[in-house]
Amino acid sequence: MTEISAAALRGAVDLSSLRNRPAGAQDPKGAAAPSAPVDGAPDVVVDVTDQSFGEILELSRSVPVVVDLWAEWCGPCKQLSPIIEKVTREQHGRVVLAKVDVDANPQVAQAFRAQSIPMVVALIGGQPVPMFTGAVPEEQVREVFARLLEVAAQNGVTGSVPVGDDGAPAPEDESAPLPPLHAEAFEAIEAGDYARAITAYEKALAENPRDDDAKAGLGQVRLLHRVQGLDLQQVRAAAAAAPMDIDAQFQVADLDLAGGHVDDAFSRLLELFSAADAGSRTRIRERLVELFELIGPADPRVTSARTRLTSLLF
Repeated sequence: MTEISAAALRGAVDLSSLRNRPAGAQDPKGAAAPSAPVDGAPDVVVDVTDQSFGEILELSRSVPVVVDLWAEWCGPCKQLSPIIEKVTREQHGRVVLAKVDVDANPQVAQAFRAQSIPMVVALIGGQPVPMFTGAVPEEQVREVFARLLEVAAQNGVTGSVPVGDDGAPAPEDESAPLPPLHAEAFEAIEAGDYARAITAYEKALAENPRDDDAKAGLGQVRLLHRVQGLDLQQVRAAAAAAPMDIDAQFQVADLDLAGGHVDDAFSRLLELFSAADAGSRTRIRERLVELFELIGPADPRVTSARTRLTSLLF
């Protein structure tokens, strides 16, 4: 489980550019209440933009805020987000969930250095605190939320926001259910059975090759499956001892990518490609293309790496 510490990211993430926003109205308990939906009752799950993020920073001085960084194309995001929303609502106003579409809100994404999504970060007293990256099981989400409330209390952030006159949780999400194979993949991810999730996504793509959600989910789960159980120090030592061992270099690149060090992962594989013989280059290029798809073709880091790869091919 992620070890939450209120000092974990201090100095590492600069949110000052997002602070100069007007704060929301104060509720009777001293916390700026989230925006109210149409029926007038405030909600603990809110969509946040570059322009409104300053209100969330101020709110986090009274109530711990969980920030869910996601994108429409990200399959694992769509699997993780409902779990986070469910667990947030179960806290009865003691936690607020701020959902940020990274494609539509690049300033927030840049401030958090969001290089891999889904990425979930908490705010306590305006300070960012890491929670987890990638899809995780519901049980682990609950454990991290429990730890978050403990750390918030230790730092004097113990307020809450109203969730209705009777304090009842918000109604269940009535959105359309996941397609069967997507649901199977989601259940497998919750159980930590990435191999079964991969099989489910592959079946979904066999049925519909244009299923972008399945394609994105498959890439994410394959990465999670490859890095599951790896020890970073051991993997790096093995790669340093055998610089032309493709499997060893692949493992470091996977761990770098999973940890958000996208440029490092691409540079490692591009250098490996440059030094490899003709027989090995195809395999390295295929892995690079897979990682490009995982990050997204529009990402500038992908564009730069793809340009360098093209220059090495010709």
